[in-house]
Amino acid sequence: MISTFLSIGTAPGPVMQPPPSGRLFAREEWLVARTALLAKEKEFTHRRDQLSAERRALPWVKVEKEYVFDTPNGSKTLADLFEGRSQLVVDHFLLGPGWKEGCVGCSFGADHMGNLVHLEHHDVTVVVVSRASLAEIEGYRKRMGWGFTWVSSYGSDFNYDYHVSFTAEEMAEGKVYYNYRMTDSGIDELPGLSVFYKDEAGNVFHTYSSYARGAEDLITTYMVLDLTPKGRNETGPHHNLMDWVRRHDEYDKAGDSRSCCAEQDSRR
Repeated sequence: MISTFLSIGTAPGPVMQPPPSGRLFAREEWLVARTALLAKEKEFTHRRDQLSAERRALPWVKVEKEYVFDTPNGSKTLADLFEGRSQLVVDHFLLGPGWKEGCVGCSFGADHMGNLVHLEHHDVTVVVVSRASLAEIEGYRKRMGWGFTWVSSYGSDFNYDYHVSFTAEEMAEGKVYYNYRMTDSGIDELPGLSVFYKDEAGNVFHTYSSYARGAEDLITTYMVLDLTPKGRNETGPHHNLMDWVRRHDEYDKAGDSRSCCAEQDSRR
């Protein structure tokens, strides 16, 4: 049974709910539990450092195909997108040809990009890529007020080769290759993130790609929610970001904002 409590030493106020366990702790008991959790947090931090090192140690694959993108500054190759730096991070954003607006989940993620100057001064360029036309991209980017570089891969194999877009033939077969396995997909565009390196000779290498929930740590809203008593509070009906996330200009509007990304967030 879940009990209730009032703050000690204050006038009676709104009844608050206790922890899910129904137990309240004295400060000494809380400290024991907190230090036990701290040990697990430190273990997680060290394990994450190790995992990051293993990620960096993955073998590289040379990019042999020339991909051309439509950008606000004209056509550019994948090598051009590095903008003089040696490392490139590509956010595969769901905005397909003919779409009126971008995916809610991808838009939620894009809101967290913020000021990229620190990465740019640490030899990393970040670029967002979608298969929509540049005009469609620019229209949605301006609506959202984003300032990051966003280019179109329309007409190239880039999205298909990095397994975030799927042909009509693949969709007709009922399963697509996504997140390193064959899986069901009801949509021909899915989210992801890819990383590339360019050496001094101009050779470009693919070093890493992640899909589904793989880039979730980049969404600081989730990281902050994970610190709070209610957590992500995604209690249904979808039990993912579709329960509450909206495009940032839609929170005062009624209706359900569908997110194609959210359909994949349990497929890590």
